[in-house]
Amino acid sequence: MKLLGNRNYQHGSAAYDGILLINLGTPAAATAAAVRRWLGEFLADPRVVELPRPLWWLILHFFILPVRPLRLAKLYQSIWHAEGSPLLVYSQRLTAALRRSLSSRPNLLIDLAMCYGEPSISSVLSAMQKYPVRRLLVLPLYPQYSSTTTAPVFHAVTVQLQKWRWLPEVRFITDYHDDEHYIAACAQQIASARAQQKTNQAPLLLSFHGLPYTSLLQGDPYHCQCQTTARLIAERLQLHKHQWRISFQSRFGRGQWLQPYTDKTVQELAQQQEQAVDVFCPGFAADCLETLEEINIQNRALFRDAGGRSYRYIAALNDSPAHRDCLLALIQKHSCGWDDFGHCRQTADQRARLKQRAIAMGAKN
Repeated sequence: MKLLGNRNYQHGSAAYDGILLINLGTPAAATAAAVRRWLGEFLADPRVVELPRPLWWLILHFFILPVRPLRLAKLYQSIWHAEGSPLLVYSQRLTAALRRSLSSRPNLLIDLAMCYGEPSISSVLSAMQKYPVRRLLVLPLYPQYSSTTTAPVFHAVTVQLQKWRWLPEVRFITDYHDDEHYIAACAQQIASARAQQKTNQAPLLLSFHGLPYTSLLQGDPYHCQCQTTARLIAERLQLHKHQWRISFQSRFGRGQWLQPYTDKTVQELAQQQEQAVDVFCPGFAADCLETLEEINIQNRALFRDAGGRSYRYIAALNDSPAHRDCLLALIQKHSCGWDDFGHCRQTADQRARLKQRAIAMGAKN
């Protein structure tokens, strides 16, 4: 493996700190071709689908990619923003909000990457290397840890960093499922939406992305962390047990996934004479296809077809001030001990003396 150095490095130059936000990723356009490229990259990751590689390669290339992208492209078209994919748009706005909040730190780089698709982790890290970044805080935008989401981010980041000749000091946030600021932000988002109701409060359904049931048996903490998140949000909102439920969405294939299933749950609520339901998805940092189409459109139709009347989808935290403040608190917590994080750690005179000594010893710059 060829190590990548920074040939533009100059002795006495200022060191930088970096914050790298990472989300799952999204197709570049709401077209079948773009969806096929993105889906092929996403589903080819062995951490996402844990089937024997030869078997899964056949399933992916002969049964999924020839058919599924066309259907998914139509779904993406139903939720696409003028600026692009909602997940990318909201993630970019959130990143920009963090930059504004931390603009007093001149030596702090804050950027966004996607685990699959663009902007890629490799391209963003390559840009950071040129500054150069000497301390790096990696923040995957997954509140709950899963081997299918957070772990691929760690893999992709470390694969890229293995190519660097001069490695930065790295800190990696694996989850924040019970962080008080995150719980408060979720509760605030729910309370603000529900305050607009003129009628009695509807039951609250907290829907998380599903995983195969085998992930729980194999030791993945995701299910337990989702349960903790839901309980803490309910406690923050002072809800009784009968006023809220937890469920899991977006299952794929015929195998058993984490239960109860969201689509089945909304139907059951309507069949039990519940005329209204509020749905919030605490595991999604930004709205995307799984929230805007599956939850807000598909599950709304299921609820009404089963006899329900009022179905409210409560938006993800997206680029809200509460979400920004939550991440700022996480950044402060996990950069603790890094003195002057984001500030130049040497004066101009100190850097000049370092450069002079290096040149005196034979350095060219």
